[in-house]
Amino acid sequence: MPPTITQAVTFLYTRDLARTTRFYEDVVGLPLVLDQGSCVIYAAAPNAFLGFCERIDAPQPPQGIIFTFVTEDVDGWHDHLLTHGVEITKPPTFYETYNIYHLFALDPNGYALEFQRFLDPSWPAPR
Repeated sequence: MPPTITQAVTFLYTRDLARTTRFYEDVVGLPLVLDQGSCVIYAAAPNAFLGFCERIDAPQPPQGIIFTFVTEDVDGWHDHLLTHGVEITKPPTFYETYNIYHLFALDPNGYALEFQRFLDPSWPAPR
C-alpha cells in the first residue's frame, strides 16, 4: 500500500501575481495560507489548495486547465461573479452526462474556473 497523501496543491503560473491575488482574495474569497514572495497559496477547501507562481514567460492563453470549485450554490456564484465583472463563458447549466449543475468563468489569467454542484448522491460530499 502506498504512503498516505494528506493534502493536494495545484500550482498555476501567472504573469501578474498582484492582479491574481486581488481576484482570488477579493472576488473568490479564498484565504491566503502562504505567501512565498513570487508564489502564493490559497486554501480552496479543507486539504485542497491553489497556488500561483509569477512567471513572465507563462503561456498565454493557458490551455487544458480547469479548476473546479464544488459548491451547493452555483446560481449564487453566477450572480456574485457577474457583480464583479468576471467573464462567464457558460452560464449555469444542467449537464446530464455527468449529472452536474455548473457554470464556467475565466480568471484574470484566462484560466477556466468551474463552479459545480454534483447531483449524484454517490459523490462523497462533506457532511
